[in-house]
Amino acid sequence: MGQSEQEPPPPSDPRLPPGQRTQRGWPALHYGPVPRFKPLTWDFQVFGATASAEKHRWDFAGFNTLPRATVRADFHCVTKFSILGSEWTGVSASVVLERVPPAPGVTHVMVWAEYGYSANLRLADFADPATLFATHRNGEPLTAEHGFPVRLVVPHLYAWKGPKWVRAVEYMRADRRGFWEERGYHNLADPWSEQRFSYQEEPGDGPLR
Repeated sequence: MGQSEQEPPPPSDPRLPPGQRTQRGWPALHYGPVPRFKPLTWDFQVFGATASAEKHRWDFAGFNTLPRATVRADFHCVTKFSILGSEWTGVSASVVLERVPPAPGVTHVMVWAEYGYSANLRLADFADPATLFATHRNGEPLTAEHGFPVRLVVPHLYAWKGPKWVRAVEYMRADRRGFWEERGYHNLADPWSEQRFSYQEEPGDGPLR
């Protein structure tokens, strides 16, 4: 059969951002070792520019009494794989914002994880209805390698903006770069615009270095 008679390639899945490919399985990618979970000392904190000017803290049992939500969403890794249609269950970021409101003028949050790992987000991205502190995926508890007991999921951004092993949220009145953003990753991380690296940033995309 001649080239002109060949079947055209199948269209790409419209759920895939540019440069991404679908992935079977769920690779466990992270920086540093997997932390050991200690339920008696584990807590989840909200601090910084809170409306009350006070730090709020939940222990493990208290965090698990917060209202639960389920979100069906895709997962886009900056290493160019995507996992489509996962079901994530956990505590919505909107619940955290409701229980511990930010002070006027807060524009960003820093999400802190074990070993001092961090990821910065615009407040609007954090408040998105699909942003979730996930404890389960597809009905199963997260494994230690994938962030148990809590990881952040921000489906509309690259997955490095969703740290594993989350321990705290800091409300901020000005942006600061997180762990990977300080090491050359894009400050905003929109997969549909392929915002992978800091050299792609436009004026206003992030704080000055």
